[in-house]
Amino acid sequence: MEDTSQPWIFFLMSLLSCSPPTQARLIVSKNQAQLFEGDLLSLSCEDTMSTGWTLRRNTTEETRTQCGADWGLLKGSSCTISYVTPWETGVYWCEGVGGASSSSINLTVTGGPVVLQSPVLPVMEGHDVTLSCQSKTPPSSLTADFYRDDVIIGSQPTGHMTLQRVSRSDEGLYRCEIRGHGKSPSSWLSVTGGIPSTSRPTTRAPPTSVASPPSSFSLQVKLLLLLVVFCPYFISTLLMVSLYRRRAAGGDLSISKVMSPHRNTEQGLDADYDVITEHHF
Repeated sequence: MEDTSQPWIFFLMSLLSCSPPTQARLIVSKNQAQLFEGDLLSLSCEDTMSTGWTLRRNTTEETRTQCGADWGLLKGSSCTISYVTPWETGVYWCEGVGGASSSSINLTVTGGPVVLQSPVLPVMEGHDVTLSCQSKTPPSSLTADFYRDDVIIGSQPTGHMTLQRVSRSDEGLYRCEIRGHGKSPSSWLSVTGGIPSTSRPTTRAPPTSVASPPSSFSLQVKLLLLLVVFCPYFISTLLMVSLYRRRAAGGDLSISKVMSPHRNTEQGLDADYDVITEHHF
């Protein structure tokens, strides 16, 4: 008897092979886009579904270097830089097997006197965001001016400014300045979730001085297109092979049944012919 279970096993295996890849999330010990030189920084790749993620970065001096091999101290899934320098300024992301990658973040390390404490991770639309202008040397609570895209948006004597219920229109390059003390670098504030607001025009994309990592979205789109094209073709091929084998087996049986009566008929005709011949003689 023909084993018809094998095609279905291949069918189930093909479905499993078409499942989407897992995605890691980059975790930062300090959710701030700017750091003073000498600060401690810890990053990790979090993924409960799989392992094998590598933490990489692009800087002005390095391209796609790996934590533990080229920089930082790797312990478990955590990578630590005990003393950051301006050379650590760049793009950081998690990269998995097959080129899958997490969302990237931009970290800025300054040797200057002032930093803007703003979220380095994307902020959910509708949440409040507090920006803090901090000086490296006391006093830190000085009147600070806050800018978005080089346009002043307010001055606060406490050095703190809260953006209420942020939307996509609040995205942009933010910096601050403490009067008579110094300026901070600029960092991009990213807002995610919801529908883009039309109350104000959306600001331009953040400029970057280092190469960005491979786009996770573009990789996922390419992988999805490949799966959409390949998986149905693979599955249909298995089904066609299975049907062909069944029909081939059934066809041999039918031919044998058809040929048997034909042979019997020929034998019967021969017998009749002999009887008739003998009758004439």
